[in-house]
Amino acid sequence: MTTQHVLQGRILSGNGWLDGTITLGADGRIAAIDGRLASGRAVERYILPGFIDLHVHGGGGVDIMEGGRAAEAVARLHAQHGTTAMLATTMTAPMDEIENVLAALGPCCRQRTPGTARLLGVHLEGPYINPGKLGAQPDDACRAVLSQIDKLGQLAPIALLTLAPEIPGHMEIIRALSDAGIRVQIGHTLGSYEDGVQALQQGAAGFTHLFNAMSGLHHREPGMVGAALAHAEYAELIPDLLHVHPGAIRTALRAIPRLYCVTDSTAAAGMPDGEYKLGSHAVTKCMGGVRLADGTLAGSTLTMDQALRNLLAIGLPLAEASHRLSLYPADYLGHADRGRLEAGAWADVLVLDDALNLLDVYLEGEHLVVSDV
Repeated sequence: MTTQHVLQGRILSGNGWLDGTITLGADGRIAAIDGRLASGRAVERYILPGFIDLHVHGGGGVDIMEGGRAAEAVARLHAQHGTTAMLATTMTAPMDEIENVLAALGPCCRQRTPGTARLLGVHLEGPYINPGKLGAQPDDACRAVLSQIDKLGQLAPIALLTLAPEIPGHMEIIRALSDAGIRVQIGHTLGSYEDGVQALQQGAAGFTHLFNAMSGLHHREPGMVGAALAHAEYAELIPDLLHVHPGAIRTALRAIPRLYCVTDSTAAAGMPDGEYKLGSHAVTKCMGGVRLADGTLAGSTLTMDQALRNLLAIGLPLAEASHRLSLYPADYLGHADRGRLEAGAWADVLVLDDALNLLDVYLEGEHLVVSDV
């Protein structure tokens, strides 16, 4: 049962940094924030909104595609690292496997299990991608059909859907998907700059793991990366400092106003080096990354608390880094009561020390004891 909590520290409010207290109500929402504009004195505790991760394949040795209650185990691991809400992300697979996974995800999205991040829905990363740009996705790509997507959406809420717009028939259905409340992202694509611009005009809203698994930027052929840098309001990016060079991250930060960060984490997140599953693939964790046997990057081991520290390491101020891990992904999905600290919002709250180590996590007001993970 949720109880009231009063937390004290330097609070990232909607009005900037405040030194004061934040009261978490027994209803799981923020009751009040009281304080004054932050001074220059030393900080012992930072209080930030919980992280929102829109691209999560696994964690703690478990993969979303295992079905059953796998998503709960994944959401439990990531909650330990400050993720208070997330999207369960699928892999390309035969359609019967995707249906089985979504049938298992449906109840998990409707009811949050104590100690786990809230599942805001599904990110359907496959199978509607270009078979020539699979990245680490299995070779089961197929064309998108509205009736099939509607059937999947009846099993579990689809919040995001990644597709390659250059595949015949895909450009024409982007508007229908967007009108149905699904955020369409461009990814795993060999499409041109022109394809990207047209897809955005049709209603596509963002780009899946910007720079990775898409046609790159060249000054005479700007590619899908060029379309994103020139026209996108939102795009997701993996800041593990392996998938994207810090210089490219900073380029994207200057070009895309509400660039937000994801982990694209796999079962290997929070686990020792070794072999793990990523959909139907076997992947190996070593040297801080996850790869297929041929060396292809296959998701990450990243957690959102480390993503925060990585963003600061490349020069972002703490408030901006927080926005790109909490506020912007919440706004992207239209959740005005998450990703921010203000009265009435969900009490998804993080307490960190002055070195940005996670001390406490509150999940809709539920106090989570953070393990030494």
